[in-house]
Amino acid sequence: QVQLVESGGGLVQAGGSLRLSCAASTRTYAMGWFRQAPGKEREFVAAISYTGGNTYYADSVKGRFTISRDNAKNTMYLQMNSLKPDDTAVYYCAARYRVTIATQNSYDYDSWGQGTQVTVSS
Repeated sequence: QVQLVESGGGLVQAGGSLRLSCAASTRTYAMGWFRQAPGKEREFVAAISYTGGNTYYADSVKGRFTISRDNAKNTMYLQMNSLKPDDTAVYYCAARYRVTIATQNSYDYDSWGQGTQVTVSS
């Protein structure tokens, strides 16, 4: 399985921005970002197909977050703008095994990173 390492989390004020990165140990296919806030279930944030031609977003982040990838670097990104306190969570990146189509379902993903904390203060 591919190893995934997230970075870029931190503490930011509401309205601020952060850029998360997910570095993979090898070539990856469809990938996604998920998040989990304390006391809540893990939820879908964004996903991207292998080529980057198709992207999907949760309604709660649409227009504020942008997912992208650089296959030459085996890295995926999540640009988060206009952050809100409700965005506070541990953010996880995930990858599907040899499947190029991205989905919003966490059970479709085979490899997961350890997570990076994002805290948005009001």
